[in-house]
Amino acid sequence: MISLHNLLKTFLLAVLFFQYSIAQNKPFTFAHITDTHIGSENAAEDLEMSVKDINNNSDIEFVIHTGDVTEFGSDEELYTAKKILDKLKKPYYIVPGNHDAKWSESGCNTFLKVFKSECFAVEKNGFLFIGLASGPNMRMSPGQIPREHLEFLQNELKKNQARKLPLISVNHYPLDSGLNNWYEVIDQLKKQNIQAHLMGHGHSNKVYNFEGIPAVMGRSNLRADKTKEPKDQIAAYNIVRVENNKMIYSERKAGKETSAPWATIELKDHSFSKDTAIYKRPDYSINLKYPNVQVVWTNQFSSDIGSGVVLSGSIAVTANTKGEITALKADTGKKLWTYKTKGKIFSIPAIENNIVIVGSSDNSIYGLKLVTGKKIWKFTTKKSVLGSPAIENDNVFIGGSDGIFRALNYKTGKLIWQYNDVSNFVECRPLVFQENVYFGSWGNSFYALNKNTGKLVWRSEKSGSRMLSPAAVFPVGSFNKVFIVAPDRFMTAFDSKSGKEIYRSKEVSCRESIGISKDGMIIYIKSMSDGSLTAIDAQSETQKILWNVDTELGYEIAPSPITESGNLVFVPGQNGLICAVNKDSQKVEWRYKVSNTLINAVTPFGTDKILISTMDGKVICLKY
Repeated sequence: MISLHNLLKTFLLAVLFFQYSIAQNKPFTFAHITDTHIGSENAAEDLEMSVKDINNNSDIEFVIHTGDVTEFGSDEELYTAKKILDKLKKPYYIVPGNHDAKWSESGCNTFLKVFKSECFAVEKNGFLFIGLASGPNMRMSPGQIPREHLEFLQNELKKNQARKLPLISVNHYPLDSGLNNWYEVIDQLKKQNIQAHLMGHGHSNKVYNFEGIPAVMGRSNLRADKTKEPKDQIAAYNIVRVENNKMIYSERKAGKETSAPWATIELKDHSFSKDTAIYKRPDYSINLKYPNVQVVWTNQFSSDIGSGVVLSGSIAVTANTKGEITALKADTGKKLWTYKTKGKIFSIPAIENNIVIVGSSDNSIYGLKLVTGKKIWKFTTKKSVLGSPAIENDNVFIGGSDGIFRALNYKTGKLIWQYNDVSNFVECRPLVFQENVYFGSWGNSFYALNKNTGKLVWRSEKSGSRMLSPAAVFPVGSFNKVFIVAPDRFMTAFDSKSGKEIYRSKEVSCRESIGISKDGMIIYIKSMSDGSLTAIDAQSETQKILWNVDTELGYEIAPSPITESGNLVFVPGQNGLICAVNKDSQKVEWRYKVSNTLINAVTPFGTDKILISTMDGKVICLKY
């Protein structure tokens, strides 16, 4: 016999289903804006145009912004964007794009502070819109949905199991290999009734299909043709009409006219079958070719890791985007202690005499006891500290986002000196070499400061886009030269004392990945075009190539440093692949895939092990 309780439950579910069916049949209209790039030329004015136009259209019920809100992710740009978007007289829902996350002076905290969230789940007229952030957070690589947001997606889908609302997903990126973990998102969405995907990133109106999921890319809000007269330069966005199980896209020139529909997407339950075409999932079969390489242990964190692993004796220390500094037993991966800060951490720790030094985006630099994790000292700054520390003698050198580079006493945290004229923010680990400390910033500048006084010795400054700054590279020094590689794809050798350019070469299409041999004789750089490893003679007054090895990494934009142990050189990739090159034979010794996301750094451990951190929250010990 059916109980009264079950009858009532069935009745209520039927009522809800009926209500949702009615809602889904009710036509509605929303605006899709994207890639506003506040901070670039005319961007604020363009967004003002679109906001005013949307407010004047009573049919538009809400607005979805699919990312790249700003050009450089700066605090000023984000506050400007918020001020303009808040003029909307209707709700808006927003996610960050790669421009908001890669070059964020706050370490991706200000977007969250300004817009209250980096993701959203909202019901509209019987549909559940789910928006996720996409990164890459503070690292140049393909995009990546943060682990925290994958958990958000899973929780929202779990809540929707009973409601059975059809889904429309929102992200800045297409659901393809442009996102390192695209397959995790698709696999989750396909478990429920995913009907469409909305995105930006490509700055053009296009229709896609991702494993049977129809998708629409919207054009940038920026005026398209700047060659025209100002009066004819018009910002534009898309007006989206949902009716009769269709989503109809029309481009709207702000204050002017709406074009005829350019895309119509059928909204339906796709009931993905086994015959639905799918992309190839990440392939780990390469690992079978090298049985001598084995995983000793893996520690999976519940958040992303944008930091490397540093080793002291038997203790390894890393940090993550939950703001946690964690010590592990290097031989087993067992957690020894965790210290929680109040901001995401992208700084790679440094250790000296059992003191761990690390910067946090909570505007602080910390000194902790290596054995217990107990705080010894804390130095507070005005903005995030994203730079990694370098220690020499009693001094720790570190740059921040407040335009200041500092030297502190590593034992006490007491300020020794500070240089106040850094253009934009610092995220690299500085080089302490001879009498100076060297570092770049996201202000097109590279600096040499006297390590004892903080006085400027020389500064190299290039014009052009600040996104080409030598800011993510960890400089190396040898034979009275300092070497850097930068996003402009040049390798530069400076005279360490005068700052004179000894050479500046684009022969190898490098980016920000560089390393140096233990004896200082060889500079290693990674090719952006194919990921190959090139060895450069450190003594030469020209860029003399000693040898080159094809690593088979493919296209490479990861800024991860290259390291050496014994006769092996470790080249980390953007898709979780490590290549070990024998520098004596100049051949690949082995290749191993540990993840499908960016490898932050490789730390040699003993004579036959390495410690690795990956952007998807893994710390791994490999034995070879």
